[in-house]
Amino acid sequence: MKGRGRRILVGMSGGVDSSVAASLLKRDGWDVIGVTMKVWPQDCITRAEDKCCGPTAIADARGVAHRLGIPHYVVDEADRFEKLVINYFASEYKAGRTPNPCVMCNEHLKFGNLRTKARALGADFIATGHYAIIEHYADRAVLRKGSDPRKDQSYFLFSLNQDQLMHSLTPLGGMTKPEIREIARRLGLKVAEKVDSQEICFVPGNDYKAFLRGHLGEGEFHRGGLYDTVGNYLGEHEGIEMFTIGQRKGLPGGSPRPRYVVDIDPETSRVIVGDEEDLVREEFEVDRVTWHAGEPGEPLRVTVKIRYAHSGTGASLVALPGNRARIVLDQPQRAVTPGQAAVFYDGDRVVGGGWIVRQPAPVPA
Repeated sequence: MKGRGRRILVGMSGGVDSSVAASLLKRDGWDVIGVTMKVWPQDCITRAEDKCCGPTAIADARGVAHRLGIPHYVVDEADRFEKLVINYFASEYKAGRTPNPCVMCNEHLKFGNLRTKARALGADFIATGHYAIIEHYADRAVLRKGSDPRKDQSYFLFSLNQDQLMHSLTPLGGMTKPEIREIARRLGLKVAEKVDSQEICFVPGNDYKAFLRGHLGEGEFHRGGLYDTVGNYLGEHEGIEMFTIGQRKGLPGGSPRPRYVVDIDPETSRVIVGDEEDLVREEFEVDRVTWHAGEPGEPLRVTVKIRYAHSGTGASLVALPGNRARIVLDQPQRAVTPGQAAVFYDGDRVVGGGWIVRQPAPVPA
């Protein structure tokens, strides 16, 4: 889509992807404004130093904007980030679920509040450096996988609604990472070789347990008992917040076979452990579904991804009342985890997605 002088706000994280996205849009005739979100409160500034949207990222984004000759602004989103992303992250673990904070940040901040900022600056569109393709038609937008299967991020954008998609651009969707870096080198951008972040931006060292201890405090953990799948008591645990489905480390020994967390019951604070085959599911349900082309009236054949790194598997999908859906898998899958997103595809097109709900393990009272 050519800009023809139209104004667009680009979310600049200080990384190579959003930097190149801004440069491509300027090349295509857009009136580009760069914006970086400050999501860290002042008392967290040290641990945010090298993180996305931390001080170093803001300085890098500002330097790129100067190099490209575009204006750059910093918007303070620390309070909203705390409420909508960090508190959500902690509350999901308290409820025995495994959260996906990137989806929430995209929906509520990057493609949510940032668009409000864009309108205030006279911009009808926002853009990011996500590896996904958004196609625009007269009455709708279609979200597709990015061309590079190793970098595709359409999974993290499934919850965007039509209004958000219709006013968003992702200029890198048809490109590969080596191509992006080469463009950055040609432009002389210092971020050309900047390493991609591989962890949750607000969790130092990717140690979510330590983060929860600091954020919640020890008194907020739901302590309880560890049980096997037939109801035998195995010992105490320090809190359901310390466990995720499929986890193997930190469980009692003494079993001739490896044990895994197969269920977490937030009502009783029980953590259920079992064998690897107890993790396998043939079907599951999701709630809070986002449909990209309307709720289907008949069963659909889809490919479903049950986590970002999942390669996807064939499935039959049936819409249910209450904005839910049931997914019956062609091949049973391991560790279908409550709280994670399940995203549905028709080829490379995102049909929709929802949040995996808990299926209690059959444990006697």
